[in-house]
Amino acid sequence: MPETGERTELIVAANRLPVDRVVAEDGTTQWKTSPGGLVTAMESVMRDREGTWVGWAGETGEAPEPFTAESGLQLHPVALSAAEVRDYYEGFSNDTLWPIYHDVIVEPTFHRRWWSAYRTVNERFAQTVADVASEGATVWVHDYQLQLVPALVRDLRPDLRIGWFNHIPFPPVELFAQLPWRKQLLRGLLGADFLGFQRSADAGNFVRACRQLLDATSKGDVVLWQGADDGHLGADARMVRAAAVPISIDFAGLENLAKTPEVRARAKEIRRELGDPETVLLGVDRLDYTKGIRHRLRAIGELYEDGDIAPPKVTSLQVATPSRERVAAYRHLRSQVEGMVGRINGEFSSIGGTAVHYLHQSYGRDEMAAMFQAADIMLVTPIRDGMNLVAKEYVTCRHDNGGALVLSEFTGAAQELRAAYSCNPHDIVGLKQTILRAMRDGPGEKRKRMRALRRKVRTDNVQVWATRYLEALEFAPDKPTRH
Repeated sequence: MPETGERTELIVAANRLPVDRVVAEDGTTQWKTSPGGLVTAMESVMRDREGTWVGWAGETGEAPEPFTAESGLQLHPVALSAAEVRDYYEGFSNDTLWPIYHDVIVEPTFHRRWWSAYRTVNERFAQTVADVASEGATVWVHDYQLQLVPALVRDLRPDLRIGWFNHIPFPPVELFAQLPWRKQLLRGLLGADFLGFQRSADAGNFVRACRQLLDATSKGDVVLWQGADDGHLGADARMVRAAAVPISIDFAGLENLAKTPEVRARAKEIRRELGDPETVLLGVDRLDYTKGIRHRLRAIGELYEDGDIAPPKVTSLQVATPSRERVAAYRHLRSQVEGMVGRINGEFSSIGGTAVHYLHQSYGRDEMAAMFQAADIMLVTPIRDGMNLVAKEYVTCRHDNGGALVLSEFTGAAQELRAAYSCNPHDIVGLKQTILRAMRDGPGEKRKRMRALRRKVRTDNVQVWATRYLEALEFAPDKPTRH
């Protein structure tokens, strides 16, 4: 591992660093690994490659000095002010871009002040990346918060190989075109050599947006942008490949954790704490309107009402990780979800038999691995999701080939995990039927499906994903000749 502060050959840039500051009772400070799909996926990748992770440390004000985390990762913090967190992150990233990129499930909000903050923060990230990258280094930018960074880094350091990966969907051009800053975002992304997406449809949406909104041309999955003479961001001619490289998880690491005696014992304890039901239905999500939690609760409530399931024989466990609680849409969602849980429990729970156990908090990997093993049916029912790594984590933890995965067709994971019980979460009747089928199918059918699911995740794990991505970036097309 290079010394902190040295230039490195691989730079990962993401909105957040993979750690959170934790202050102990004695006042000492430690940096603990953060929860989240990106952190879980990238941590094992970064362990295998010497590099630096550039991102915000999660606290406003001056950034901490660069440091090395307990895991061995070299971290380079970027500063954000309270106003920038409000405008760049909560505002433009999560109240403008997130709704647009998720099919306008809620209405997006457009503010020029938010856009200005987004541009400013992206410039700061780009400068930090340029400062820590060695000559000819590889830069891997992540996600929708940093879409201007590729072109900004290109302007500062044309010697670098630059890639970007989108962890969420990329919208159809008809939705993307609503953004007043659509051309700036596209030109920012065209500063990269290779753009990775979760699904081929997302890559296709990007290519079509470049054709229709920038008058670029394309050949297969390569965008040919002849540039512009306006001197603005991304004015130079570019040849950029956009393709699907679906993300995965550290299968071996998580499976080994799930097999430990402590986790297996905890799984049995969780079932006892739930009253030893015959069937445990489990949902694990960020509390986000894209995750389909309301649709799922409606289906579960109707199953109780119809008499198809009943506590204490069947109970549901919903883990809803707190998310973006200062954004109005998320506060409203929490109120709705908790109201639905209260209604279902009020009508269908009995003493010693709770219909829905609702947990609005985060859990560590050990506890989640135990919950996955304790659950008979895993309900992953987003109404729009780039991938959804929870689905892959569940099947990885089921080393006993038990359990069943109910999976929304609107997740990226559905294109890979074809042996799951597929559902359309908008179709409540169909969702109820799928849940019942997953419950009632025989053990042999369930084991057959689970073996196929585990084989897929084991084969296409996070290390394979990273290798595929970095190879695609290395062999991306060169810059075209400007006409």
